[in-house]
Amino acid sequence: MPADRIRRMTFASIYPMYVQKVERKARSTDDLDRVLTWLTGYDGEGLERVIADEVDLETFFAQAPAMNPNTSLITGVICGVRVEEIEDPLMQQIRWMDKLVDEVAKGKKMTSILRGDVGVGA
Repeated sequence: MPADRIRRMTFASIYPMYVQKVERKARSTDDLDRVLTWLTGYDGEGLERVIADEVDLETFFAQAPAMNPNTSLITGVICGVRVEEIEDPLMQQIRWMDKLVDEVAKGKKMTSILRGDVGVGA
């Protein structure tokens, strides 16, 4: 999928897919929201607002209240690409989010997913 098309996707369009993915693996939307909060600094109301406003991914990340300073600890492969090697900052943020959601769905421990930062997004 071309990067421009991904940028224009709304958070509201992908959030239900994330919910389905984690629930299929017996994880909760609370777990999903916790990692999204950890990554972006949005709180529950903020996530609800960007969903209701159908904010695109570019705006979602541009207006994120506080990107987590430990995002550099998010490593690994998503969609065949190492997330730490992605040069486009927005695409890297999107892939960080995908990677965290995958880790939730795979049943990883929350302390591992949050890179040991258990107090943030709790």
